[in-house]
Amino acid sequence: MSATLQDLHDALLLDLDGTVWEGGRAIPHAVEAINASGCTAVYITNNASRSAAEVARMLDAINLPTDAEHVLTSAQAALGLAADTLAPGDPVLVLGAQSFRDLVQEAGYRLVDSADEQPKVVLHGHNPDTGWAQLSEAALAIRAGATYLASNMDTTLPMERGLMVGNGSMIAAVTSATGVVPASAGKPEPAMFHQAVQRIGAKAPLGVGDRLDTDLAGGVAAGMPTLHVLTGVSGPHALLQAPAKQRPTYIAEDMRGLAADPASLRPGVHGGFSARMDGEVLVLDGGTADSTSHEALLTALEVAWSQPTPPSEVRAESAAAEAALAKWW
Repeated sequence: MSATLQDLHDALLLDLDGTVWEGGRAIPHAVEAINASGCTAVYITNNASRSAAEVARMLDAINLPTDAEHVLTSAQAALGLAADTLAPGDPVLVLGAQSFRDLVQEAGYRLVDSADEQPKVVLHGHNPDTGWAQLSEAALAIRAGATYLASNMDTTLPMERGLMVGNGSMIAAVTSATGVVPASAGKPEPAMFHQAVQRIGAKAPLGVGDRLDTDLAGGVAAGMPTLHVLTGVSGPHALLQAPAKQRPTYIAEDMRGLAADPASLRPGVHGGFSARMDGEVLVLDGGTADSTSHEALLTALEVAWSQPTPPSEVRAESAAAEAALAKWW
């Protein structure tokens, strides 16, 4: 029997929202696949609204036993960035959850809530309760010279009802008011991936996520193989348009891909399909009644990614190809 993808790795560096769960509810097949993988799981999340301990408790509640040492949040990473600017006792304004505020206090800094207290740094993490007043205090502080740092720049957050407003969208309001774009500590920066590898001593890690511009770009930047799952933000059309720095090594419909033959997850000819370029149009042909839309996607990606620019559109020239394209979103 040939080796499966999980056989090639000793650690999974897993995104959470859109990969493992949606708003805390397990995504189908994710829990079973992770538990059966035989790999050490480290959960790396750009969502800074919960502490590592709280995330660990939530994972345990969906039958993914873990602890805070195996959870890395972008709030922790942002605090690391702030350490380069701050001295003990310096004032810091935090837009974020109570867990983020607690981290700042535990690190020896002074929490303030007003620009009038002259914060040296503004830390911006996701918090559903952030409103106009808090955003305005941040804008005033930044205009007065405070360093602006963000936990992450995700514009959306996958939840049970769909894509909600993410931290990056809140940041956009502050940036619009100040002209200042914050440095970001979370993905797609590679720091969290490197920290996770060091923490557990992994030799062959696999980055896993659902969002190309954060999860996959971060894994690529960290120089490790990556698995993209089609259970969250980035779908087939986003993959076709992906620049090289966001392209995953493997693509699976869901986390069951961990137990698949790695060759079946790589871009290339699959399912009897063929692909070619006709000018700027990618033409998908062939396939059979048993071929899958995922096989069509992998076939199309090999050709699309070989071009200097992404295809302007995809056209089907067979019944099987047309049926496959109808399932892309």
